[in-house]
Amino acid sequence: MSKVALVVDYSMLIRYSLCCFLEKRGFVVVSAIDGTEALEKLARTRPDLIVTDMKMPKMSGSEFITVLKNRPETANVPIVVVTSNVDGCGDAEKRADFAIYKDIDIESQLEKALSTLPCMAKANRQTAGK
Repeated sequence: MSKVALVVDYSMLIRYSLCCFLEKRGFVVVSAIDGTEALEKLARTRPDLIVTDMKMPKMSGSEFITVLKNRPETANVPIVVVTSNVDGCGDAEKRADFAIYKDIDIESQLEKALSTLPCMAKANRQTAGK
């Protein structure tokens, strides 16, 4: 059974890159442009992984993570933060399971994040064997 990833990023290029990367690894991907749209999509989807940008309109990544952590159904979903500023994550990075940076090779960082997260490592091994 495929794992579901929710990708939230205001940049269409970054969102597309992240979605393609995850789809190639067997994820079914749902995407949103900001935290507000992501919350709407969460009403219909239960992701196994959430990848979110920090700087977005309407609802920032930090605000989005706060909502996720306060909801029982999403409180334990692994979160990967994507940010353009290594120093710009603040407290949200501490609440996320992994942080990757836009100015460094996103794909290699995301690959490392997936292999590091215990619940994702098992799915990656199963997908690699197919």
